[in-house]
Amino acid sequence: MTTTVADEYAPARGKTSLPGLFGWVMFDWSTQPFYTLVTTFLFAPYFSNVFVNDGRGAAWWGYAMGLAAIIVAICSPLIGAMADARGRIKPLSAVFCVAFVIGQALLWYAEPGALDRLWLIVGALIVATCCAEFVTVLNNSLMPRLVPQDQLGRLSGTGWAVGYIGGLVSLILLAAFVLINPETGKTILGLDPLIANDASRPGDRFVGPFCGLWFAIFVMPFFLFTPDATAPQGRDKVSIGDALRSLGETIRNVGHYRDIALFLVAYLLFIDGLLAIFTFGGIYAASTFGWQSLMLARFGLILTVAGGVGAFLGGFLDDRIGSKRVIVGALVLLMIASLGVISIDQTHVLFGIEVAMPETGRSLFNSAGEVVYIAFGVLIGLASGPLQSASRSLLGRMAPSEHMSEFYGLFAFSGKVSAFAAPLTIGLITDLTGSLRLGMASILAFLGIGLVVMLAVRTVRAPN
Repeated sequence: MTTTVADEYAPARGKTSLPGLFGWVMFDWSTQPFYTLVTTFLFAPYFSNVFVNDGRGAAWWGYAMGLAAIIVAICSPLIGAMADARGRIKPLSAVFCVAFVIGQALLWYAEPGALDRLWLIVGALIVATCCAEFVTVLNNSLMPRLVPQDQLGRLSGTGWAVGYIGGLVSLILLAAFVLINPETGKTILGLDPLIANDASRPGDRFVGPFCGLWFAIFVMPFFLFTPDATAPQGRDKVSIGDALRSLGETIRNVGHYRDIALFLVAYLLFIDGLLAIFTFGGIYAASTFGWQSLMLARFGLILTVAGGVGAFLGGFLDDRIGSKRVIVGALVLLMIASLGVISIDQTHVLFGIEVAMPETGRSLFNSAGEVVYIAFGVLIGLASGPLQSASRSLLGRMAPSEHMSEFYGLFAFSGKVSAFAAPLTIGLITDLTGSLRLGMASILAFLGIGLVVMLAVRTVRAPN
């Protein structure tokens, strides 16, 4: 019997070994510290407040992340098309992995006030961010080739949960052995830091190389054990022009992929809303309760743990009831939780129930308003993990097997192309009304419209 191109790219039938699945899951573990430590909790505030110490740090950080998002949105579909055209994805993944490690390592040179290195550090951030997204596109596209469709949910959910755990473990290790309390000069465990502290802030600058080394070590099981995609002979000689033609053909034939197109539009809307929740949730808490960095960091860790638990459990639910139902359910929970968050102010919860104001000098999270806020935050975490995990597995169930990487590139495009929309809407409404609460209410529109579009999606695999 002749083997067709579709056969070469067909989803797996359960033949992947446990080491192969372990390697794929460890990819999420290896990449998450970059997002947790570099772009969120540690290096981002250091860059803004210490490295760029003339008041423009936040603006430069925004420029770097914004340009990276544009590059990812434009290039991800092309990279996916190139991977599909060549068949094997690991050689291209290796190139991006090396660049990712180098980009993170270069962050070591961000000494306080060394603005002669600003372009080096901004460039390193852009390279690292783009390469992290590109290699994620390629890794995601392997998922449907590793397990049968009825196991995609648990594989995606397990990977997402393991990623959350990786971010937490890496943060705990740095806090325990490297990062210091400025008042005591000790780590959170009361130990002397492994890296001596001085005016050049080596502990803060070490975050980049640490994440690069973490990735280099823990991505190895992926390259050693996870089977690569295969392709007919000669596919490794295709050009970028071939990939562009393939991508152009897919776009011209979008009518054949109606349900995938609807899903990507829905994803574009609700992922913007979700990212806005995480971006402005801490800001709203700080303005409402006066939370400082320590409280916000602990709140962030609570959400991260809830997200990991939700992703793991949601993966099994995904395989049992279907990705679409998990996404719809998660969106409903997110809308309820978002409404609950904006129902809280210093003296009220659920818009009208009076509670005592937080006291000055209080212990962490001891007022009724804060407890209710955290409860809704946990609900957001529990819903956000399955929402993202099930979205990844749903595309694996729907995308045509021969163009899997290409469609995961379009998936990345949908997640980045309008990332400015929800934050911009919140900012405009807040500015016009003077109310952050009203601004955050616009998140409900992004989630709600995304939900409506999602309901119209039929979860069937598109033809090649």
